[in-house]
Amino acid sequence: MKQRFKTLFAGGLLTLTLFGVAAAGPLEDAQAAYLRGDYASAMRLWRPLADQRNAGAQNNLGTVYGHGQGVARDYAEAVKWYRKAADQGLALAQSNLGEMYAKGKGVPQDYTQAVMWFRKAVEQGNAEAQYNLGLMYADGQGVPQDYAQALMWYRKAADQGLAIAQSNLGMLYVNGQGVAQDYTQAVMWLRRGADQGLAIAQSNLGLMYVNGQGVAEDYTQAVMWLRRGADQGLAIAQSNLGLMYEYGKGVPQEYTQAVMWYRKAADQGAAPAQSNLGEMYKNGQGVQQDYTQAVMWFRKAADQGLALAQYNLGVTYGNGQGVPQDYTQAVMWLRRAADQGFALAQYNLGMLYGNGQGVPQDYTQAVVWYLRAADRGNALAQTSLGWMYYNGQGVPQDYAQGVMWFRKAADQGAAPAQNNLGAMYEHGQGVARDYASAVLWYRKAADQGFAIAQYDLGWMYGNGWGVPQDYAQGVMWFRKAADQGLVEAQSELGVMYSNSQGVPQDYAQGVMWFRKAADQGYAQAQHNLGRMYDNGWGVPQDYTQAAMWYRKAADQGNALAQSNLGLLYASGHGAPQDYTQAAMWYRKAADQGLVEAQYNLGMMYYNGRSVPEDYALAYMWLNLAASRAVDTEIRDGAIKARDLVAAKMTPDQIAEAQRMAREWVPKPASP
Repeated sequence: MKQRFKTLFAGGLLTLTLFGVAAAGPLEDAQAAYLRGDYASAMRLWRPLADQRNAGAQNNLGTVYGHGQGVARDYAEAVKWYRKAADQGLALAQSNLGEMYAKGKGVPQDYTQAVMWFRKAVEQGNAEAQYNLGLMYADGQGVPQDYAQALMWYRKAADQGLAIAQSNLGMLYVNGQGVAQDYTQAVMWLRRGADQGLAIAQSNLGLMYVNGQGVAEDYTQAVMWLRRGADQGLAIAQSNLGLMYEYGKGVPQEYTQAVMWYRKAADQGAAPAQSNLGEMYKNGQGVQQDYTQAVMWFRKAADQGLALAQYNLGVTYGNGQGVPQDYTQAVMWLRRAADQGFALAQYNLGMLYGNGQGVPQDYTQAVVWYLRAADRGNALAQTSLGWMYYNGQGVPQDYAQGVMWFRKAADQGAAPAQNNLGAMYEHGQGVARDYASAVLWYRKAADQGFAIAQYDLGWMYGNGWGVPQDYAQGVMWFRKAADQGLVEAQSELGVMYSNSQGVPQDYAQGVMWFRKAADQGYAQAQHNLGRMYDNGWGVPQDYTQAAMWYRKAADQGNALAQSNLGLLYASGHGAPQDYTQAAMWYRKAADQGLVEAQYNLGMMYYNGRSVPEDYALAYMWLNLAASRAVDTEIRDGAIKARDLVAAKMTPDQIAEAQRMAREWVPKPASP
């Protein structure tokens, strides 16, 4: 992220000024000596005149002492001579004396005294004093802040042709301070200052062209004016000209030139340029990528309080780029930016609290920071805040609030939020279930290339939810997500090829997609790949490979894989026959509610294979399988077996087995 274009008021009071003369004589000779840098001769000629109470000579001696020209700088001596001339009513000296009070040079800083002397000078129509008095009103120094008064005094000086007053008057029109916002008037006054060569006016006029304010947007004109200010060494113009080169606005995009201009401004201490230069080093644009240099420049800007640089510095600590990874430092810098209202920093600080990185995990604090960023319109924070409400982390679980925050982010085009909003509609959480709306939001995210949404949209087509069932469309969306490496989509695409849904049946393709997901550790795909080896579909039949893949999935708690691994142990396929292992794996799957495993475990207890013969447990598991089975063959088999067991049981034993079945509840998956 870059520090964007900045406009600037001309800062500070006018420089101490000489009293000029036009007529021939000692004053003119002294001024000529001063202008050619012969300060000793100028002082030699001015001093006797000053001692004779010549106000112009007194003012000029004050200026020489104030600048330290030909003598050691001595603000007290400068004040002495300015006061002598000011007391005689010389407007320029009154203005200069006011500046000494405003800056606290040679006298204690005293804005009230500064205003008094500026006011004496403006009564005589002195343009510099009019500007300075306007500045005091703009800043509220020595007088209550009053932009209307600032505008009035700037205008008086501007009407006399004072460039800096013209520039500041233009900026009051830009900002609507003391006057109705009027970009056309702003451009007019900025142009007057710019035409006199004032760098800050040139820079600000360039930005009016960048933004199309008061003039038609014209990047070429913008570059011309920014360059004029930059060539005079104005840091903000150099920084903004760097942005024009970086983004190719009004000039060909050229990172090397951008770096050059950023560096010129950065070397003057301009924080926005330092931050941008850090970005160039971070990204390797116009310079060789160098995280250490990036950190150095981010730190320079961050130390000046620039929120963007503080954020970037926090991110570099979080990622360990150019510095050792240090979440505590990351938190410190992100907090500094966040406290200034920088939304991205607030969001990232929330993430660190949510993850317990650099701070103790604290969902309540995470919500606090997400909310601050979300209220500023940050879509990432709005999405995260939606998740906090969905999961009940740091706030009471509230699906409706989750929907509200997801919608805010989704309306800004945030793909994750669009996908999440689609899921809320699909499952009827926080909103009435509405498959058509789910499809609409999934599609918005999917069209942006968001893989999870592409998978979800494929699922909707495969099931005919919110759209007509269309396996071909399902395959298309699964493939888009699968090509991005989403394991769920790769596995589902393998199913489509295996079952001839939307594509011709092709077990080899099915195996390929199952393997892609299985190699990434996706349990469902590992189970499916095991089935392909178990049955010899798309690969030579290989029970050892089947057992290996079943075990990988079973170790992750996949119930189907646990049940099928139990079958291999029971049959001695791919592993030595081992009923104890078979019973163990059946139990894991049965505890999760898999009816096939419940049936097989019930038969183990009935036959007493590797487990003690136990008709009550046999009845319980067979009864559960019979009552829960969807497949009629399994249901009928379980009923028949249960009845065989019942024939060997007393009524009390049957009643106890039925009680156990009623009280049975599924257990979480266990590896």
